[in-house]
Amino acid sequence: MKSSRALAPLLTLALVSACSDSGGGGVDAPGGDPDGGAGIDAAIPAGFTRLIGRTWTLPGGQPDTYKCVRLTMTQDVFITGFRAQAPQGTHHTVLSIATNGRTQGPDGEYDCSVGTLGLKMLFASGVGTADYDLPAGVAVKVAAGEQVHLNLHLYNTSDQPITGDSGILVKTVPTAPANLAEFVFAGKFLFQIPANPAPYTVTGGCTIAAGRNYQLFALWPHMHQIATHQKVSVIRGGTPTVLHDGAFAFGEQDFFAQTPEVNLVGGDQIRVECTYENTTGAAVPFGDSSDSEMCFAGLYRYPATGSNLFECTDNPTGAGL
Repeated sequence: MKSSRALAPLLTLALVSACSDSGGGGVDAPGGDPDGGAGIDAAIPAGFTRLIGRTWTLPGGQPDTYKCVRLTMTQDVFITGFRAQAPQGTHHTVLSIATNGRTQGPDGEYDCSVGTLGLKMLFASGVGTADYDLPAGVAVKVAAGEQVHLNLHLYNTSDQPITGDSGILVKTVPTAPANLAEFVFAGKFLFQIPANPAPYTVTGGCTIAAGRNYQLFALWPHMHQIATHQKVSVIRGGTPTVLHDGAFAFGEQDFFAQTPEVNLVGGDQIRVECTYENTTGAAVPFGDSSDSEMCFAGLYRYPATGSNLFECTDNPTGAGL
């Protein structure tokens, strides 16, 4: 297995017109300026365009804050690569399709909450997530008329105000490739890590429903600051096959390509094991804050079926978010 840092760009860019007057960006419409300079175009590398993003300001010492932006696509877009534009203060980004009352609304920027997510996920990033290119012949589709939704989790640990411009840059192709992919989470929601420095492991995941068949091509471990290790396995007929088994660093949340791709069929069990060392002196609960914890492995797979992004967890509908 190799990190996405080793993945070379696989497909060329095809500009797709999706302009918006909302300030959210658009595939060929630049937005604001992340550095107070000449505009965000200077920050966009060759081969990428800005899909969506927004500027924000946080006062000193501002804890968990959520800022969102929506943009309706004017034609089909086939995304083959992602880059998170995540300046200091960006804890994580979640890019989804607005699929429910929590996320649908007028195009543009607004204040939101941790649960303001569409349940059809496109991409996610954490601190230090590198660029990710999908395999050749694979893309994530956003259809004309669908509303792209970006949720930014922001956190200012300094005593001074900070301002940033966070967004998602993409690579695209003009027509649908052979395989359309989707992103779902496997793992566990409700847990608490006791106040004990000894290693403590949380286990989550799911069993794939009968009749389902997927090709898994990438994993994205996501935990927080006291996490030390994640192991992801597929269990078939009682026999486990380890897909990822490595140390976790909060500042290096990368994708891990599955080469060769892993065929998953109905009855297979996905098991995610997250290990923590809690030296805080107090129990640490599940939660979205950097000071709480999560236990998720993002799974990129095809074919896309429109699955709920929390399908492979103990809260498969995302209820209560």
